[in-house]
Amino acid sequence: MTGSASDTPAGPGDTPAEQGGDTTIGPAGTPTGPTGDTPAGHGGGVTRTAEAGPGDVAVGGAREEHRSAESTVAGSGRFGRPGRPLRRSSFLVGFTGALGVLLAYTVFLGIRNASGILVLVVIALFLAVGLNPAVVRLRRWGLPHGLAVTVVVLTLILLIIAGLVALVPPVLTQTGQFIDQLPSYVEELRRNRTVNDLVVRYDVMQRVQELANADTVGRALGGVLGGAQLIFGTIFRVLTVLVLTIYFLAYFDRLRDLGYALVPRSRRQRVSLIGDEILTKVGAYMVGALSIAVLAGATTFVFALVVELPYPFALAVVVAVTDLIPQIGATLGAVIVSLVGFATGLPVGIACAVFFVLYQQVENYLIYPKIMRRSVQVNEVAALLAALLGVALMGVVGALIAIPVVAALQLILREVVLPRQERR
Repeated sequence: MTGSASDTPAGPGDTPAEQGGDTTIGPAGTPTGPTGDTPAGHGGGVTRTAEAGPGDVAVGGAREEHRSAESTVAGSGRFGRPGRPLRRSSFLVGFTGALGVLLAYTVFLGIRNASGILVLVVIALFLAVGLNPAVVRLRRWGLPHGLAVTVVVLTLILLIIAGLVALVPPVLTQTGQFIDQLPSYVEELRRNRTVNDLVVRYDVMQRVQELANADTVGRALGGVLGGAQLIFGTIFRVLTVLVLTIYFLAYFDRLRDLGYALVPRSRRQRVSLIGDEILTKVGAYMVGALSIAVLAGATTFVFALVVELPYPFALAVVVAVTDLIPQIGATLGAVIVSLVGFATGLPVGIACAVFFVLYQQVENYLIYPKIMRRSVQVNEVAALLAALLGVALMGVVGALIAIPVVAALQLILREVVLPRQERR
């Protein structure tokens, strides 16, 4: 039974007529207002139910959740009520746009000035992603996470030291031999009548004396200091990449989970699955590239021993390192070894050229497809274009990360972009 305030006598517990609130008689004869939660003295009816059904509990819970959400949006109220939004005047729009342009330019300057450090960070991340499968494999074998990271890092350091031991002594030895033989080279030039005629005709001795002044010596010392700075700078970069790689390996799982946590919860599972697949492809590419490089270096070492090339281990290391560069690395290593072969003797140089032509055919058509294409699955044309673009943008580093980036882009294109286009 529902009636207005004029039909219901006013009692101590009823809603007064002057408040303008309607009443609803509940199951137990208790008057209830239309709102169900507003006191009568505040302009609304009063709801009092003797018995609450499941529907009433659900509605009450929904209202409480709505109130909680409104209070969260509105804030705690400790700092006053928020004012009206600012009007979108032309001055405010222009000022906001100018601030956005200024912020974008500041970010651009920061990235440009820190490009060297960012390149080192990218290299360290790439190495950490590539070495993480080894850490995971060691953990499956029962090693703790810290010990697994230590084993992988020590192996990497030993490989770097072995490469330096293989390359540095031959360079120092050949440099010392050249310095020792330099006086004999000069004496032979002086005995040559043609060289003497050229010295007299172009006044070479006077030019040498003019160059041997204080300014020239200062520039030469500056060049020496510049060379020392280059050497120490390279050592600093290598140590920086090594330290960053260690940190990234140690906190790889946390960093990955943090990256996934930044994605909205509704899309987090799909993003994590695609992200794990990308990380798997990058790791597979690293393992495959290292396997091919080691195989190329070992083959070159055996060939160098057979044809008696000087410093066979150093040449094998050069071939292995250059073979890590996609598309052009194998050719670069072959040219270096062939030049050494021609310097040793014409038959040896021809043998080197023939060997590398045959080996590259075997590597390109037999070894590379079995190791790389099954794991990374990158189109050949896309890989070539990516390698060229990577060299143009970031040099050798860009060439190294080109194929994993293309593999990631292909996965995103196949799983995200193309299905979205089909649903439109």
